[in-house]
Amino acid sequence: MATSVRRTTLTLPLAALGPDNPLPALQDPGDVHRVEIPKDAALPADMARQIGRQPLRSLLPVRMRDGYGRDRHSTDLDALVIENDRLRATVLPGLGGRIHSLHHKPTGRELLYRNPVMQPAAFALNGAWFSGGIEWNIGATGHTTLSCAPLHAARVPAPDGGEMLRLWEWERLRDLPFQVDLWLPDGADFLYVGVRIRNPHHHTVPVYWWSNTAVPEDAHTRVLAPADAAWHFGYERTLRHVPVPESDGADRTYPLESEFPADYFYDLPEGARPWIASLDRDGHGLVQTSTVPLTGRKLFVWGAGRAGRRWQRWLTAPGTGGYAEIQAGLARTQLEHVPLDAGGEFSWLEAYGPLAADPAAVHGADWSAARAAVEDGLAAALPRDDVDAAYAAWLPYADIEPKEKLATGSGWGALEVARTGLELPGTPFDPATMGAEQQPWLALLRTGELPAAGPVPGPAPVAPPWRDLLESASPGPAVEYHLGLAQWHAGDRAQAVRSWERALAHGAGCLPLYCLAVAESVAGETAHAADRFTEAFDCATGAAASDGATASDASAAFGDPAAARAGREVLPALVREAVPVLLAAGRAETAAGMLAALRPAERARGRFRLLAAQVLLAQGQPRAAREIFDEGFEIADLREGDETLSDTWYAIAERLLAGDGPVTADTVARARAEDPLPERYEFRMRPAKRT
Repeated sequence: MATSVRRTTLTLPLAALGPDNPLPALQDPGDVHRVEIPKDAALPADMARQIGRQPLRSLLPVRMRDGYGRDRHSTDLDALVIENDRLRATVLPGLGGRIHSLHHKPTGRELLYRNPVMQPAAFALNGAWFSGGIEWNIGATGHTTLSCAPLHAARVPAPDGGEMLRLWEWERLRDLPFQVDLWLPDGADFLYVGVRIRNPHHHTVPVYWWSNTAVPEDAHTRVLAPADAAWHFGYERTLRHVPVPESDGADRTYPLESEFPADYFYDLPEGARPWIASLDRDGHGLVQTSTVPLTGRKLFVWGAGRAGRRWQRWLTAPGTGGYAEIQAGLARTQLEHVPLDAGGEFSWLEAYGPLAADPAAVHGADWSAARAAVEDGLAAALPRDDVDAAYAAWLPYADIEPKEKLATGSGWGALEVARTGLELPGTPFDPATMGAEQQPWLALLRTGELPAAGPVPGPAPVAPPWRDLLESASPGPAVEYHLGLAQWHAGDRAQAVRSWERALAHGAGCLPLYCLAVAESVAGETAHAADRFTEAFDCATGAAASDGATASDASAAFGDPAAARAGREVLPALVREAVPVLLAAGRAETAAGMLAALRPAERARGRFRLLAAQVLLAQGQPRAAREIFDEGFEIADLREGDETLSDTWYAIAERLLAGDGPVTADTVARARAEDPLPERYEFRMRPAKRT
């Protein structure tokens, strides 16, 4: 059959994403990939330069996506299929362009780990992410903020005269347009993926890209790459050079030989063909290879320990097998960001397909022979020269304009094109894609004024050109508030505070109070932060108390009537951030009052059950706090690496053991021995803390 691109519908049990967090994402991402580098690590020079290059100060301009739960319902999802007579790839354009399935027709094999459900979990930089398939990560260290966002998609002519599927979007953390072209030549066993990232700016931009592939995992799964060493990074946040395949007494190329989740960034020799493969006990599986500059390769394992297995179950349906991830990126590790010069671009071609190799060699004790078996199989199935030739053939087609639109992404790229007049051949950002979120900013561009009585809802732009426009606009509640966000994004925090104080004076309402609370908290002024959070809470409850608020009441609370109607939705997000600060300031009673102000359904959410337990503990009621844990709860948006559950459990256990006396080292040891953390709360991704 000729290669075709078509629409279809995929029906999956899905937990709805819900609304985005209504508060601006001012906090440092708190990235679990921050690293402590031993003095004797002897990092390569380029790696040392690129680790920590221009880290994010916040997640602005995007919003946190944390409105989902864990109740799943059968849902129809728009999907796109590209297939020939050998392979069929199913893509979810509304969920980050994820390749959900890669099916090899001659053998009937599914080459990917295909999650039977869509269960969001807090692994993306901005929260919601889901496991399975092949994902495209751009922006900064971590899973992209586009993990659960729609991308533009279109049918495009392919180099061989067939059809390609193009995905593209404007990535907002770094303000970069990118595209992913899926090309399946007639009769090919490999899916080609052409990727291009362009820097349209007059300055260098730090770039992050990793293509992550989930593959089935069992006791016989082995992951192979052309390396004798790797950089190991665990959730202890240390980076160390280890031998491959064996380190610390186990063969780490078998994912279940590790106990805890970990990354192994393979140290490929310069000039080696970049590839990575996951093969089963019979030597069958998936191989991924590419052209340069995509030379990084990584294995991520959940490990066989209790926490890793708990996370695996958390992300899917009961009875589903586990998975590991094989990944490919622009740098040796995911701790690095690679500079892209002004006006420059990165482009490359990836290939994904089936591989069969001699199982005796693949699983033999001789690592060199195992690698050679895969390299020989890959050379026979897809010679390196063929991949280079396919890249050369694809590159001229990267500029070809789409001929049929199949899905629509956001309007932010169109807004940036309207601001800059950019021409981006191959990735059109149609003005028609701009919606309600972009219209106030389009008006600012055209008139020099922001037409809003108060803070504009949604993820407002914060890049320096927008700051310049805001600084030139007439002062007012909306302008001062958004100018503060742009200043905060730029690291100019003192100016941001002054802008938010002016916004308050102009009657901008509760959101500037929240921003000032965060600023105080980040500065270490816990008591002042608690004061500001209390003011913001009083403001928000004033708006939320009357759904029939007049226009003047609404303006006093949130800046305009539409924002006042959102007061009820803002309150839970505000309380969630306020309570930990209040507890740190020793104000447990105030924290308890905030929780009591929530609706019963809100208080019943797992996040607020945990906060309630923490408040009770602070009030000297450890038994009541323990009862909450005994009743059971789930935190749908528990973040990767978050140890709050275990820390709170043991803090309660220690206080119960100590009674009215002090908590001693002996108390801590007894709590861990006599009152272990129940499995349902076990999400620790590193060894338990030693006492």
